[in-house]
Amino acid sequence: MSTLPKTLTLDTSTSRANPTPQLMKRLTVPRIRQRKGGEPLVMLTAYTVRMAQLLDPHCDMLLVGDSLAQVIYGLPHTVGVTMDMMALHGAAVVRGSYHAAVIVDMPFGSYEGSPEQAFDNAARLLKETGAAAVKVEGGKVLAPTIEFLTQRGIPVMGHVGLTPQAVNILGGYGVRGKSEEEARSIVEDAVAVAKAGAFSIVIEGVLESIAIEITSKVDCPTIGIGASAQCDGQVLVTDDMLGMFERVPKFVKRYQDMASVVNGAVQDYAGEVRSRSFPTSDQIYEG
Repeated sequence: MSTLPKTLTLDTSTSRANPTPQLMKRLTVPRIRQRKGGEPLVMLTAYTVRMAQLLDPHCDMLLVGDSLAQVIYGLPHTVGVTMDMMALHGAAVVRGSYHAAVIVDMPFGSYEGSPEQAFDNAARLLKETGAAAVKVEGGKVLAPTIEFLTQRGIPVMGHVGLTPQAVNILGGYGVRGKSEEEARSIVEDAVAVAKAGAFSIVIEGVLESIAIEITSKVDCPTIGIGASAQCDGQVLVTDDMLGMFERVPKFVKRYQDMASVVNGAVQDYAGEVRSRSFPTSDQIYEG
């Protein structure tokens, strides 16, 4: 019988970063795979402890996406993301969650060279973050690498269709699969990734018919983003769905206009500081 404690023993009075102690019932990769064809899986991106705390009770998976390139660092695309970035943000999200399985994107250049390179970097990410799995972009050409990783104990989430790390080859972020040849290739990519052992596959930015076909042909859950409601789950960039940016892709639904909320709060604060109405006497320490 395990002697590990079943609850967190964190002193929540000392740091706002500590989560409230909860029963440790984090979703596992096998349980996620079992959700194929069942209740849709919910996934959102997270990059910080506090956001992980807020998202965790509602999500099955938290993706530490290389989309942090644009969201956190203001980079033009994901190509500039480093292993250090992913390791630091991945560890933060794991610390801020207790329920969702945490998946960490492997950055561009960290896995394409060889299966051995991919293993070294994936192992580093799992060791330094405590995450459940890694995600890689690519299809048939990456299948041997995915098989190499999964056979050595590293769960892998695949990603086909629009693959942002290949933006320089694709020439942009347009919808993929418009031609019959490309549509067939994307389906073949997904089937190859699933057969290689991926426990789930993100399908991004493709025609709906492609996403539906892939979902019916692979035995692992599919996670759509700009794909189809018929996928086994959905993912969005959290900052997009919260309305933190003025411009978002067509497939994003804004569930809130948080940019306006933040702007209004900061405007009120600035006004009170300039009028010397903040802080008030009850907000000042006295000897």
